[in-house]
Amino acid sequence: MTTTLLDVGETGIDERNVTAWLVDNIAGAVAPFEFAIIAGGRSNLTFAVTDAADNRFVLRRPPTGAVLATAHDMAREHRIISAVGLTDVPVPPALGLCTDETVTGAPFYVMGFVDGVVLDSSEQAAGMSVEVRRAAGEHLIDVLADLHAVDIDEVGLGDLARRDGYVERQVKRWTTQWEKSKTRELPAIDEVAVRLAQRIPTQVGVSIAHGDYRFGNCLVDTTTGRVNAVLDWELGTLGDPLADVGYLGVYWADPGDEQHRPNDPTGIEGFPTYADLLDRYAARTGRDLSDIDYYRAFSAWRLAVISEGVYARFLHGAMGDQQADPAMLDAFKTGAVRLAEDALDAMRRLT
Repeated sequence: MTTTLLDVGETGIDERNVTAWLVDNIAGAVAPFEFAIIAGGRSNLTFAVTDAADNRFVLRRPPTGAVLATAHDMAREHRIISAVGLTDVPVPPALGLCTDETVTGAPFYVMGFVDGVVLDSSEQAAGMSVEVRRAAGEHLIDVLADLHAVDIDEVGLGDLARRDGYVERQVKRWTTQWEKSKTRELPAIDEVAVRLAQRIPTQVGVSIAHGDYRFGNCLVDTTTGRVNAVLDWELGTLGDPLADVGYLGVYWADPGDEQHRPNDPTGIEGFPTYADLLDRYAARTGRDLSDIDYYRAFSAWRLAVISEGVYARFLHGAMGDQQADPAMLDAFKTGAVRLAEDALDAMRRLT
């Protein structure tokens, strides 16, 4: 993940207003500030902020264009990381929330800067030893197990969402999102939605569900393999913990296998196999993973819908000054098709 200096007037940051807000609301923040957009995010906009005393912060706000009604809820995302920050699950410290849209055109929140590397390609992991890669994979699944063990009432998230019917609600939600975001007809999306709805598994337990858990949304210490922080909580909710486990499987490639998700580092020597992760998670949590393929199918289908939504937002100019080259746009467009077909294949194997 890289940062690029930006023309703040064109990216959703009103420099004067945000500077005043930071000075008034973030302890220790010293004006003036340097803002840089963190490239790589395709949904909410994320900015690195450096103050006059070389303190570093991170600011998150929604895209600058029109967004779906329930998407990009900054207060919700801030609430989740504030609560998770009370536990041993590593997240950036939540420092402040602004809900006054007159400041910069949308709500935003500020969190502490955390060192680490986002392992969003095999190249990012190439310099890690085989032993550290394995340690990183094991710690990634351990952190997920720890997240799913958090007492939601104890950390104040018991009323974040309904506790039951998670997959059923998600299937309905993303079916609706597809209708609002699609740029073309993809019959596989519709067929998978029907098949998923017909085979809803019994939910066993409730946990904080991240919704987009993978290496690409974590900061990792590449010398030890430790996950320093879990990022990007915009899809966080209460739900079936196995959905996160299945989603990780959509991205994961076993060593030597072709990596179909180029923004994931797995598939090279050293990383555990997905079966290893499942065994480790099951041993740590005691959960039955015999139906995990359903959750992998569900996750691939949902990711197809999300990919189409990102593609649509770039087409409609809703991502600030983040320029989309034709190859990247085509990757999102074709990726939605491939993910939908993967999900359909998985559902066919289940029946």
